[in-house]
Amino acid sequence: MNRPRIAYVMSRFPTLTETFILREIVCLIQSGWTLTVYPLIFQRQDIVHPAAGSLLSNVRRVPFLSVRVATENFRTAVLQPGRYATTLLTALCENLRSPRFLVRTIALLPKIVYAARLMEKDRIQYVHAHFATHPALAAWVIRRLTGIPYSVTIHGHDLHVNRTMLARKLRDAEFVVTISDYNRRYIREVLGEWAFEKTRVIRCGVSRPTERKVACPWRRGQRLEILSIGSLQPHKGFPILLAACTRLRADGVAFRCRIVGEGTHRRLLERQIEVLQLGDAVLLLGPRTQDEVEDLLASAHCYVQQSIWLPNGKGEGLPVALIEALAAELPVIASAIAGIPELVRHGETGWLVPPNDPAAIADCVHEIVGDPDEALRRAALGRELVCRDYDLEQNVAQLARAIRDAHGGRQRASRFSLNAKVA
Repeated sequence: MNRPRIAYVMSRFPTLTETFILREIVCLIQSGWTLTVYPLIFQRQDIVHPAAGSLLSNVRRVPFLSVRVATENFRTAVLQPGRYATTLLTALCENLRSPRFLVRTIALLPKIVYAARLMEKDRIQYVHAHFATHPALAAWVIRRLTGIPYSVTIHGHDLHVNRTMLARKLRDAEFVVTISDYNRRYIREVLGEWAFEKTRVIRCGVSRPTERKVACPWRRGQRLEILSIGSLQPHKGFPILLAACTRLRADGVAFRCRIVGEGTHRRLLERQIEVLQLGDAVLLLGPRTQDEVEDLLASAHCYVQQSIWLPNGKGEGLPVALIEALAAELPVIASAIAGIPELVRHGETGWLVPPNDPAAIADCVHEIVGDPDEALRRAALGRELVCRDYDLEQNVAQLARAIRDAHGGRQRASRFSLNAKVA
C-alpha cells in the first residue's frame, strides 16, 4: 500500500480546542502512516490531552528566528533565487489587503522556508494543512520551494471571516476538504464551480461512537443537568445561554448548567453570572481533558450549543462537542447556523433554534422536561446518525484514501514525464 510520509501543518500544537485535528493525527498513525506535526506555533499550556503528550516526539518545533532559520533562508535565496523571490513576493502582495494577515505572513515566512528544508531532510512526501489561513499558506510556500504536494481542510472562520489568498491556496492544492455540505456550497458561492468540484466533504468524527458512554435520561423530580462545551469566545454565544438560564429560573425549572472551556470572555461571563444572580445554578468548569469531557457528557441530561454569527462573519464550522453530545445520546438544542442542521435535524435528532434567541432555548428545555419520551427518541436517533456518518475511523480512512490517490497520481505523472523525456 502506497503511504507517503506526511507532514501535518496546523496553527498551534498542543491545544485543547482542536481535538478534531489531534484525533485525526492519532488515527492516521494508528493506521500505520508515518506522520510528523509541524505547528506554526508550539505552545505550552497547563492542561494537555494525553494523546497530545504522546505525540510530542512526532512534533517538529520550528523557531521564528534563529541562526539556522537565517542560514536556510540565505541558502534557499542563493540556490533558488527566482523561486525564493517570487514566492515571498507573491505571498506578501496577496496579503496586502489584510494588515493582520500581512504582519503574520511577514513573521512566519522565514520559519516556513526553514520548515520546507526540514521536510526535505525528513523525506516528507505530502503535506496536509488544517485551516485555509496561515497553515495553508505554509503548505503553499513549501510546495513552491520543494515541490511537495499538499491538501487543505477548511473548517469555519478560515472560510467565512477572511479569505485572503484563498483562491491561490486552494487552486494549487491537490484537493480540498471541508467538514460540511454547507461549507462546500459556500466555497462555490465565493470562488466558483472549479473550487466546488475540487472540494470534498469529510466530516469530523468521534472515535468508536458505538462504544461511547450513554447519558442517563432525565426523570421527573430530578434536577435537570444542562451542559455546554466550547472556548469562551464571542461566537460561542454563552451570554445567550445565560439569558436562557434566567428564563428557566423564572419559570421554576430546577436545573444546573455547567460550561466547559476557557477563553477571553471568561471575565465577562463571570460578571454576567453575578449580575443575573445565577452563581448557584451556572458553573464555569474551565478546560477539561477528553476523558473528563466524556464523563461530563454521561452525567448530563441535555446539551446546548448556542452558537451565533458575529458581524465579521465568524461562527461555527461544525462543533465536535455537538457530535460528542449526540454520541452520548443526549437531547440536543443547537443554533440553526452553518453545518449544524446537517447534524441536528429539528424534530428528528434534536431541536434547532434561531441564533441569539434565549427564549427559544428555554422553550426547548421545557419541551424536553415536558415530554421525556420524545427527548429520548430524538437522542437515540442522534446517536444513530453519529454512529453512521460521524465515525472517526471511517472518515479518516476517506482522507487517507484521498491523500494516497493524490500522491499516487503525482508519482504516475512524474514517471510519465520522465519517460517522455527519455523517449
